[in-house]
Amino acid sequence: MGRPLVFEILEKPATSCFIGICSAIWFYIQKKNIGYSHVGLSYETAIAGHHWRIITSAFSHISILHLVFNMSALWSLGVIEKLGPIGLGMEYYLQYTLVLVVLSGALVLGMYHILIQKFKIEYFRRVTAVGYSCVVFGWMTILSVKQPTSKLHLFGFLSLPISFAPFESLIFTSIIVPQASFIGHLSGIVVGYAIAWGLIHGMNNYWAVSMLGWIVLVSVFSLKRSGAYDFSFLEIESITDPSLPSVRFVGNGRTLQMTSLPATGVELV
Repeated sequence: MGRPLVFEILEKPATSCFIGICSAIWFYIQKKNIGYSHVGLSYETAIAGHHWRIITSAFSHISILHLVFNMSALWSLGVIEKLGPIGLGMEYYLQYTLVLVVLSGALVLGMYHILIQKFKIEYFRRVTAVGYSCVVFGWMTILSVKQPTSKLHLFGFLSLPISFAPFESLIFTSIIVPQASFIGHLSGIVVGYAIAWGLIHGMNNYWAVSMLGWIVLVSVFSLKRSGAYDFSFLEIESITDPSLPSVRFVGNGRTLQMTSLPATGVELV
């Protein structure tokens, strides 16, 4: 008989929280009948300034099968929280989950850009990605490098050697879920290797909190500017030069003018 679930949850608190968040969002999406086009990430929506979708797309699932696969894999990967002695642990897990969410989403958009602009494959202009798979595949990859003797347990009965799990899962999901994003999963693997090999390093609590603050700020401004959500306390208007947006906080009369890249440059990033 296995250990009581409550002890497992206490040993993997961050993993349990992420599973709870993704599950709650899935339930809300189903209840409100929200389509993937409203929360997913695509090249066209990124160009339109919907930068907040990098975050919403990562935590949203439409298919129950997709949710179960990702959360089952994530639960197994929660062992990372208990590996503090080898340089992992809960703080590392939280810090680099943030990195995986942002960089894998940005890499997906970069790949779409190359496929559209360089190879003229217009199909990827409207492809919309949703799901936590980028992060899951990233952590599979990191664990396969840091502790290659581990195993990945899926659905409670399927066990895969972690050293092969990223690419086995990449093929497996492409077969059983034809609409699965190959590019999204591959992006998670690439960012995962970059973290595991030390190409991306130096994250600590200070940088994690700073990064989270910028994510919140960019998300709020992109939600307001794109018209996706109306923050009544915030107004964005152009002054002097249309390319330099200003931000006015309603109620105190203060105006902040910010420099920015030309619109075409921002859209390409």
